[in-house]
Amino acid sequence: MSSPTHRKTPAELRSARWLAPDDFRSFGHRSRVMQMGYAADDWKNKPLIAIVNTWSDANQCHSHFKQRVDDVKRGILQAGGFPLELPAISLSESMVKPTTMLYRNFLAMETEELLRSHPVDGAVLMGGCDKTTPGLVMGAVSMGIPFIYLPAGPMLRGNWKGQVLGSGSDAFKYWDQRRAGQLGEQAWQEMEAGIARSHGTCMTMGTAATMMGIAEACGLTLPGASSIPAPDANHIRMSAACGRRIVEMVWEDLSPARLLSRAHFENGIACAMAMGCSTNAVIHLIAMSRRAGHPVSLDDFDAFSRRVPVLANIRPSGDKYLMEDFYYAGGLPGLLSRIRAHLNTDVMTVNGRTLGENLQGAEVHDDDVIRPVDNPIYAEGALAVLRGNLAPDGVAIKPSACAPHLLRHTGRAVVFDDYPSLKKAVDDPDLDITGDDILVLRNAGPRGAGMPEWGMLPIPTKLLKQGVTDMLRLSDARMSGTSYGGCLLHCAPEAAVGGPLALVRTGDRISVDVPERSIHLHVSDEALAERRAAWTPPPARWQRGYGWMFGQHILQADQGCDFDFLETTFGPPVPEPDIF
Repeated sequence: MSSPTHRKTPAELRSARWLAPDDFRSFGHRSRVMQMGYAADDWKNKPLIAIVNTWSDANQCHSHFKQRVDDVKRGILQAGGFPLELPAISLSESMVKPTTMLYRNFLAMETEELLRSHPVDGAVLMGGCDKTTPGLVMGAVSMGIPFIYLPAGPMLRGNWKGQVLGSGSDAFKYWDQRRAGQLGEQAWQEMEAGIARSHGTCMTMGTAATMMGIAEACGLTLPGASSIPAPDANHIRMSAACGRRIVEMVWEDLSPARLLSRAHFENGIACAMAMGCSTNAVIHLIAMSRRAGHPVSLDDFDAFSRRVPVLANIRPSGDKYLMEDFYYAGGLPGLLSRIRAHLNTDVMTVNGRTLGENLQGAEVHDDDVIRPVDNPIYAEGALAVLRGNLAPDGVAIKPSACAPHLLRHTGRAVVFDDYPSLKKAVDDPDLDITGDDILVLRNAGPRGAGMPEWGMLPIPTKLLKQGVTDMLRLSDARMSGTSYGGCLLHCAPEAAVGGPLALVRTGDRISVDVPERSIHLHVSDEALAERRAAWTPPPARWQRGYGWMFGQHILQADQGCDFDFLETTFGPPVPEPDIF
């Protein structure tokens, strides 16, 4: 795609429909803008730019957005635009219950309608914490006006007694040590105070870092923007640059429809594999691509995983480094330069240049942090998709963060129908389980529970004390991108809608073969048919409100967990407001 040659005139601005006509309705619009202290010179013949800000007092990852929005406004004003801040739901991953996944589509709907209903010509999307990246992008893509994504950036490294701590990953590791009686309360409290030292997102390669990187690889951020640590002065400058660039994008009419293609989302998948991505990337990138009308699938992820190696030596796939190190080593441009052979480099990006042009001059400054292709962290990609009679629509695993002996394994199922029962049982010293068994949790998928991050099922305490550090765990839930281990996730169809997972019983044998991409329940078709005839679906989790709507319209994990009525294929495009 070449850069647009037609430049909009002031009369063609979308906002002009609200503010330009000499009629009664526009009189009302202009007078109310003046009520806020603005004069006509502030907006006349200028693009109006929405800044969709996911700041809140409850979102620690975005606490700097209260100041960064002023930097974005400064850039917009410098470029001759008129900024309008539009707050949106903030979706703090660690605070929102039962799960932010329940509200990702809420943010997508809010973003789409904020942009549609207001007199704006373009948008800067301020996000970063896990679900905010896909939620903002999905909504803005559906709305269709030019937008640029501003990533929050990772926080600084954690620290405890000279040890570098990574959010999530080290919390899981040391919590198991505490459960096993190997770590005291004082040490645990010291870690609590040292693991999150600044504003910004998780500094491991969790879902936040993964999705910010994918957004950049898809061409939706300025080059290098996704890797900048949140407290770094470069982040302030990048924020202002986003403000300047979006004004120019409006004049260029560089809308999602003109920018995005399937190749952009394929670049996102390739990037995800090389990063050692969060398993959540599968769901979110599928949803984003389907909104854009260029769908990718689980098969695409698996195909890329077989040929793109993991190069980012960042926890949890890596064993040593964090996102701050990644930035100093060359950041995402450095990583992408090393997988150039797997990228579509001729695609356009939001800065008006191709990805290939943006990668010119990109360097890697530390070959241990960002490995060369001939010395990867993991020879194949970060994710694998298995299929079989237990998961006909797929189940995801992160082989790069799994104990090698579990990649081919057959074990006895130990089944739980809900998370509270599982949580209670794993601390029971008399629980009938061994390290060779396979823990199974069901009714935790999108319709069953909103698909919370329960998929890194806790290893039973009795096994931790025996020295077991990993075992196979299967569920229709997700897990945190900072998680690790032999976790089989997103089992589809989920149990709550009658997927085969609903029919598994304790004592059944399950075989997993990651190299062969297979998962098999060793129960005859006849026995499964008998179980299905006796199965009854669980009661609906939500009886009213947004939760009820979620339960009625949520798609399965392999389809991105979007609402069926928000996808591109559902009816004609939503019309522009026509009453002024």
